[in-house]
Amino acid sequence: MQHSENHLRTRPISVGQLRAFEAVARHLNFRAAADDLSLTQSAVSRQIQALEDEVGVGLFLRHTRAVELTSAGAQLLRAVLPSLERMDSAVRLIRRSAGRKSVAISTWASFASMWLIPRLEAFQSEHPDIDIRIDATDVSVDLDTTDIDLALRYTLPSSVPSNAVRLFGEQLTPVASPWLLKSGPPLKRGEDLAHFALIEASDAHRTLHLEWLTWRRWLDEHDFKKLEPKRWLYFNYAHQIVQAALTGQGVALARTPQVADSLASGDLVEVLPGMRLDSPLAYWLIVSPRSVARPETRAFCDWLMAQAALTRQATGEALS
Repeated sequence: MQHSENHLRTRPISVGQLRAFEAVARHLNFRAAADDLSLTQSAVSRQIQALEDEVGVGLFLRHTRAVELTSAGAQLLRAVLPSLERMDSAVRLIRRSAGRKSVAISTWASFASMWLIPRLEAFQSEHPDIDIRIDATDVSVDLDTTDIDLALRYTLPSSVPSNAVRLFGEQLTPVASPWLLKSGPPLKRGEDLAHFALIEASDAHRTLHLEWLTWRRWLDEHDFKKLEPKRWLYFNYAHQIVQAALTGQGVALARTPQVADSLASGDLVEVLPGMRLDSPLAYWLIVSPRSVARPETRAFCDWLMAQAALTRQATGEALS
C-alpha cells in the first residue's frame, strides 16, 4: 500500500470517505460501521479502500474477526474527529437558526436524570415553542467550538470560568429507604451504620476532590474511624447509588441536591440529619457567549435559576 513520495496524491479527501473511516475506527468493525452509516458493508469497504489509496498507506489492519488502526490511521483519526465534530456543529447551528427555537444543554448523566429531566416538563409547559436538547457527558465541552448553548457543571469554585453562575452547593448525608429502616436493625446513631451495607461511588478515591464524597471521609469527620460496615456496595454513577438506596440495598452517602425530591416525597429518609458534611463542590451554570443574548437561552436560564432557588430552599442552603 505504501507509495513513493512522488506518487502520493494531493487532491482533497472525500468527506464521505472520512465519515466511513471515523465509523470504522469507532466501532473497529466494518459491519457495525455500515449499520451506523446506513450503508452496505461492501460500500464502506470500498470507501476505506479508496481513502487508503488517496492517502497512500494502510489505515487499518484487517484480521479475521477484528479490525485494528495502524499508526497512520490513529494519526488521521486525531485530525478527523474534531473536524467532523465542528462541521456537524456548524450544520446544526445553521439548521437551528433557520428553523425552530432551541436550547442545547451539556451536563453529566446523573445530574440530567436526577435533577434536570424531572423538572423539564414545567419549562416545556411555559415555553412550548422552545426545543430542548440535552447532551449528557462526563467530558467538559468547549462552548467556543460546539453548538452547545449552556453547560451545567459540578466542580470546585476554582475550576470554573469567571462568567459561571453558582446554582447551589451541597452537603453529604446518609439516606436509606423507609422499608430498610423498618425491616432492619435500628439506625439512630452513627455507630449503627456498622449493621448495614454502605453504598458509595467506586471511582471517588481516584480523583482528589471527589474524595470528599466517600464514606470514609464522612466516618473520619464524625470520629468513626474504625467503623466497618456489614459490607460495601460500589457504583459508578450517582443515580445508581440513589437507586440502590431506594430499593433498600443499603445506606447511601447522598448529595443533598440530588435527593431533595426523594426526601420530600418520603421515598428516602435522612437517617442522621444532624450529621451532614459540607462539600467543597458546587453546581454551576456556564452560558456560551455566542448564545447569551438569544431570547430562548435567557428564558431557560431564568427558569433554571428559579429551580435552583427552590433546591437551595429544599436543602436548607441560605439563599443568596
